Amino acid sequence: MNENLFSSFMTPTIVGIPVVILIILTPSILFPSSSRLISNRLTSLQQWLIQLMLKQLMTMHNTKGRTWALMLTSLILFIASTNLLGLLPHSFTPTTQLSMNLGMAIPLWMATVVTGYRYKTKASLAHLLPQGTPTPLIPMLVIIETISLLIQPAALAVRLTANITAGHLLMHLIGGTTLALTSISPAISLVTFTILVLLTVLELAVALIQAYVFTLLVSLYLHDNT
Repeated sequence: MNENLFSSFMTPTIVGIPVVILIILTPSILFPSSSRLISNRLTSLQQWLIQLMLKQLMTMHNTKGRTWALMLTSLILFIASTNLLGLLPHSFTPTTQLSMNLGMAIPLWMATVVTGYRYKTKASLAHLLPQGTPTPLIPMLVIIETISLLIQPAALAVRLTANITAGHLLMHLIGGTTLALTSISPAISLVTFTILVLLTVLELAVALIQAYVFTLLVSLYLHDNT
């Protein structure tokens, strides 16, 4: 029980060399492209799920917004597969690192904002001042709306980091408690093990939901600017 709770969130190294890039590239091997005319069941199921997900994300977009289809699909697949692989024992989850999540959120958010100011300048500027605002409140509301716009990427990154990190910490604590209680009280350890199994199922759902929420919010930002 003397193990550091946050040791599993430290970037792994081999001979002092960080291997986080190899870990980030690992999910790409889970989605192989089929060169056959007739795909097998696994590939067909994978393609059906991707098409269903893409249909949900692209329903609200116009023609310009749909050019982001490949980007949004790659984003949700990457985050979902990374989160799921991070639930394996003794594995490292890159999405628990705020720096990495900011590295995904800031460029995507910046691209949507630049797209909006380039193609819908008046509409994008109008978002900074709600219609019907009293004249004395205009400067204050412009500042508030500007701040709310600038914190969007931080909110994206912090939400993903906090949810994934909290789940891993809780599983680590309950798993350590179960192991410690095995020799003290087997009956209570069985209860905590049941809780751990249920929490693991919950974390599987959270891993997929957080990937969907992150991508959906980026899609909404894109919709507001196209």
